[in-house]
Amino acid sequence: MRFTILAAAAAALLAACTTGPVGNRAVPQPVKPVDLRAYVGRWYEYARYENSFERGCEGVTAEYAPRDDGGVTVINTCRKGAPDGPVKVARGKAKVVEGSRGAKLKVSFFGPFWGDYWVLDHAENYSWSIVGEPSGRYLWVLTREPKPDAARAALLEQRVRELGYQWGLVRKTRQ
Repeated sequence: MRFTILAAAAAALLAACTTGPVGNRAVPQPVKPVDLRAYVGRWYEYARYENSFERGCEGVTAEYAPRDDGGVTVINTCRKGAPDGPVKVARGKAKVVEGSRGAKLKVSFFGPFWGDYWVLDHAENYSWSIVGEPSGRYLWVLTREPKPDAARAALLEQRVRELGYQWGLVRKTRQ
């Protein structure tokens, strides 16, 4: 009985994770390797495809820290409704997919359920990053500063489009 309930919950979770518009039907492979030592630290969410688990989130940040086991600790923070709204925190962990040159990770925020996190492209100095996953339903554009200047914002929009994503589905995050 317990297994049946867990299986049903897992199926419902997976179904929920695959709903929403597909903004990129041909998600590319990551462009370059990722040095996790350079990637860790604080990122600000500049923009994203809207998704159920971030609905109403503003002031979104992601904090990545190395783990002793070679993985990464993940702390995602959102502020509900406004950049100064109540804080909601999700804690998880990530592990690098073997053979991906550090650009593909599996991320888990609960139990044995892992999702794809692909660093599709990033600045050489790790000042920005574009993250997606194979379904094309999720996209995150991350920067090291809360509000990129106009030139950086234009570059990010252009790069997102070049990667095959629909900019019309992008929602900019208020910081």
